[in-house]
Amino acid sequence: MSAMTRPRPRVAAAAAATVAAAALALTGCSSSGSSGGGEGQVGFVTVKGTNLSKADAGKRGDAPDISGDTLEGTPAKLSDYRGKVVVLNVWGSWCGPCRAEAKSLQNVSEKYKDQGVQFLGINTRDTEKQNAVRFEQEQGVTYPSLFDPAGTQLLKFPKGSLNPQSIPTTLIVDRDGKLAARAVGGTTEDALESILQPVVAEQKQ
Repeated sequence: MSAMTRPRPRVAAAAAATVAAAALALTGCSSSGSSGGGEGQVGFVTVKGTNLSKADAGKRGDAPDISGDTLEGTPAKLSDYRGKVVVLNVWGSWCGPCRAEAKSLQNVSEKYKDQGVQFLGINTRDTEKQNAVRFEQEQGVTYPSLFDPAGTQLLKFPKGSLNPQSIPTTLIVDRDGKLAARAVGGTTEDALESILQPVVAEQKQ
């Protein structure tokens, strides 16, 4: 009888691992979680009970001037969009949550394109550019994405603002080129708009 009960702890452990993996798939493509350490350096304060963070004007860190070629082969850099609110989305074609949020991002980009908002993707860890291009075609994504397979551009972000292991992550850069808000692990239209709208409205104050 005791011999029959021995495997049970292993079964329970396997089940727990499966549950953990499923939870991870829902929240993001990495086990590293969000970049909680050092948040104060960039002024981010987490919105309670969410994966969203905001930084008040005057407490925001500078966004790095990331640059490179887009998936279409056109040179681009963040500073090209100075004076606009920029929504930066870090994604990969291999990432399930990236696929789940893609249409929401596209919808918000279309809704705000006439309000001084520019979306810019950062495609990472796709060794084959064609996989990333196919992803955009399938999801109907029309805004540009930098091709950054090695994550070189991600490493330019200040500590506490972007964890290169937490994909997808969406950052909002204000009109002065400062990091104003963040969503880690995937987002929805409503969640993204909740942190985008206040930054867009700053121009009208």
